[in-house]
Amino acid sequence: MSGVRLPWLAPGDPPDAFPDPRRALREPNGLLAAGGDLSCERLVAAYRRGIFPWFSAGQPILWWCPDPRAVLFPAELRISRRFARTLRSGRFAASTDQAFGEVIRQCAATRAASGTWLTPEMIAAYTALHERGIAHSVEAWQDGELAGGIYGIALGGVFFGESMVSLRPDGSKAAMAHLVGLALARDIGVIDCQVPNAHLESLGSRTIPRAGFLELLGRLVDQPPAGRLAPEPPRPVGVPATGGPRAAV
Repeated sequence: MSGVRLPWLAPGDPPDAFPDPRRALREPNGLLAAGGDLSCERLVAAYRRGIFPWFSAGQPILWWCPDPRAVLFPAELRISRRFARTLRSGRFAASTDQAFGEVIRQCAATRAASGTWLTPEMIAAYTALHERGIAHSVEAWQDGELAGGIYGIALGGVFFGESMVSLRPDGSKAAMAHLVGLALARDIGVIDCQVPNAHLESLGSRTIPRAGFLELLGRLVDQPPAGRLAPEPPRPVGVPATGGPRAAV
């Protein structure tokens, strides 16, 4: 980033004082601005514009909007025949907002060896959003113990996935299958995956141009979902209706 002058957000700036996300850098891909704070109001304003924070300890807060954008359209979830059999066996149960703190801490712990953006400051910020009913967790359970989970932010018809973790084999896949089922039932049109990775691609995520993502976001973020995500105790995980087997493993 030598020679690059990023727009700087002061803590006292209005929560929505972000540059146009289309002005984000090409290298590093998507870096848009620095500074500001992690208040609930600023985080919500950022996500509504397709912007998210991502920084390491010791860095200023960095704000990103990469191009292309990784997304998962719920109807495109890819489930192997093997995993579909696993779900039908009743091996996993899933819940919503029953262990938010544990899920986010486990996401941080599993990445600690290679460095994590889930600093105590970030964990506190998303916990505050959770307490306001904006950030949510989806948990997968096996034999009464946490097997995996996902946490993210729900705004209108969009779920912004932040991180996922597997504590047992297929744990994060079971949580994703349950999240997709919730998305289909609640008219959530897209799950934002931010940047591509092989695990999410194996589940059916794909990349779309940033311009297309921002247009999609503009249509969906204010859309009242058919039902809000709400705390829900564990129940068996099924195969989502339109996410049937696609490929043998």
